[in-house]
Amino acid sequence: MQRYAADVASDKLASDIVMLDIGEVSDFADYFVIITVESTRQMRALVEDLEHALEEKGGVRHHREGTPESGWMLLDFGDVVIHVFGAEERQFYNLESAWAEATELVRIL
Repeated sequence: MQRYAADVASDKLASDIVMLDIGEVSDFADYFVIITVESTRQMRALVEDLEHALEEKGGVRHHREGTPESGWMLLDFGDVVIHVFGAEERQFYNLESAWAEATELVRIL
């Protein structure tokens, strides 16, 4: 599911896509997929595409947070949590540093 999310984001022209294995350092999820988009419009479209694609593959979205206007959205699919950021918000929150003990599995620039 996490690799499929990264592939969908890449196909939709998102950038700096990172998949982290957080299973050893977290008890609430196994993977983070962190994605950067260029605009609120792209974020809105990508989030809709991700939800649709993952649900078609059997994923169940448990929770959604944020708005495109806030520059950050989170999609919680249980073991996989997807963070979609605008460029400034991605730099500000710097999740890769906050989860430095996680294993980086994939990076798509």
